[in-house]
Amino acid sequence: MIDVAVFVEAVGARSLAGSARRLGIAPMAASRRLAALETELGTRLVHRTTRALSLTPEGEAFLPHAQAMLEGEMAARNAVRPSDAGASGMLRITASIPFGLKVVAPFVAEFLATNPEVQVDLLMADGIIDIVGNGIDLAIRIAHLRDSSLIARKLAANPRGLYASPGYLESRGDPEVIDDLENHECLTITGSQTWSFMATDGKPIRRRVRSRFSASSPEALREVSLRGAGIALLSEWSARADISAGRLVEIKLKDAAVEPLDIWAVHPTARLVPAKTRLFIAAFEMHLRRGRPPSTCQPDRRL
Repeated sequence: MIDVAVFVEAVGARSLAGSARRLGIAPMAASRRLAALETELGTRLVHRTTRALSLTPEGEAFLPHAQAMLEGEMAARNAVRPSDAGASGMLRITASIPFGLKVVAPFVAEFLATNPEVQVDLLMADGIIDIVGNGIDLAIRIAHLRDSSLIARKLAANPRGLYASPGYLESRGDPEVIDDLENHECLTITGSQTWSFMATDGKPIRRRVRSRFSASSPEALREVSLRGAGIALLSEWSARADISAGRLVEIKLKDAAVEPLDIWAVHPTARLVPAKTRLFIAAFEMHLRRGRPPSTCQPDRRL
């Protein structure tokens, strides 16, 4: 099984050296283990260079089976462990950069303190990460879900709003209804100048806004809004500290509110989910809901 583990870890780390570090073996040993696996299977699984590693078509086909084999071994070990042994092993998580910094990372410190046998590798990126191809156990995403083969669990609601600096509102005035946004500088995500609202009667509204600044990260929009350049659409958790300090003001429209999103835990499969993943999801859900009225819990579903 160590041969299979070397392969899976090498895909996640994108190198044999990284696989060796994660497994605590010598790089030469990792190379021999992978070669032995390829010989046993009679096919090349990866293309190897001095700097990078990439999957062959056969490697892509074998990867989910290899991950399932490792999950099965872990489930078997957990089945015979004492019930108080708890979770253990490396847990790889991905989240967006701002949410990872402000919400996930602080919680990870708490999680590690209460689960001493678990290690966490947090990959932060504002783009969508291929969690299967990158060997990720769990993705924390804030979005509307699309159909896929992945499994998702709703953790909590993610309220959003419109925010601007006091200086900007003093010079440009407060928008009172959606139509007033036409006369304001709106800061948008790259490639999208449309904002989504829910009208007071419950109907969805999509409105194209005028934007002279866009960025790929909501954190960049927040920084620019702090400096008086315009109105940003942000998650409540992103603007909370700035609201408390008086650096930002929330704009309340009379005829609509910004459409909320949800926070989801996404993982590759519903079968043989490792204890470390299940425990983190449950604990993080409680953390997110702490101090908020509980909302209806949604069971696991496919994306």
